[in-house]
Amino acid sequence: MINPWRRFKKNKAALFGSILLLIYLVTALFAPLLYPGNPSAPNLAKALERPSIKEPLGKDELGRSILGRIIYGSRVSLLIAIGVVCVGLFIGVPLGLISGYYGGKVDFGIQRATDTLLAFPGFLLALALVAVLGVGLKNTIISVGISMIPIYIRLVRGCTLSVKEQTYVEAARALGTRDLTILFRHILPNVMAPITIQTSLGMGTAILFAAGLGFLGIGVQPPTPEWGAMLGSGRPYLFHAPHVATFPGMAIFFAVLGFNLSGDGLRDMLDPRFKS
Repeated sequence: MINPWRRFKKNKAALFGSILLLIYLVTALFAPLLYPGNPSAPNLAKALERPSIKEPLGKDELGRSILGRIIYGSRVSLLIAIGVVCVGLFIGVPLGLISGYYGGKVDFGIQRATDTLLAFPGFLLALALVAVLGVGLKNTIISVGISMIPIYIRLVRGCTLSVKEQTYVEAARALGTRDLTILFRHILPNVMAPITIQTSLGMGTAILFAAGLGFLGIGVQPPTPEWGAMLGSGRPYLFHAPHVATFPGMAIFFAVLGFNLSGDGLRDMLDPRFKS
């Protein structure tokens, strides 16, 4: 049988995505060392200054270092990604397990609620929730996280419907094992592969959604450095100072690309059809 990690390492796209994510992680962890100054300190005398040796990415409309704000923005974006998938995991996974395992009226009720949420495009649902809850980092995480819950419910329900028919689950049930034990000891470990893949892909989507909210001005609020808000504030200067919007856009692009490529690599690694 081919070692899954060897299969992952042979996937050059997945390795490239993992390297990108490692760079972002190191940047977020060591942001104060990489940029010792205050990324939110304005200097209007240097507003819209173009990239130079001293400032590789230039200055924004308030004379703030774009490099410094992108470095510190990686902390915000990764925090949002982790927070969003935690909301999806801790709510969507248990509901998916319960829905798939018990069926009947419980399944019907959960699935109709899921259908209601899925009737809205994910970003529009997050947009509506932010409008209700208000702007800010915490509400952005909650809103985008809720928009992810239906995806986990459907995914876990489908896997549970298949796994609960396996012989070892029926044997555990025949021995009188409690339902909670069956759900979390016998079924959940066997549906972790698709959950892991979805989590990686979901982090990229979370960053994209949060950046979209920030771009519209209803996500993370200034002066907190957030890539979407930086992109939005640089939009008026696209023609005479394109660097203000270009570099935050590139940061978003490569972060989402990293999560997507890594998710594809995990899918290839964990997919039973590739085992031999």
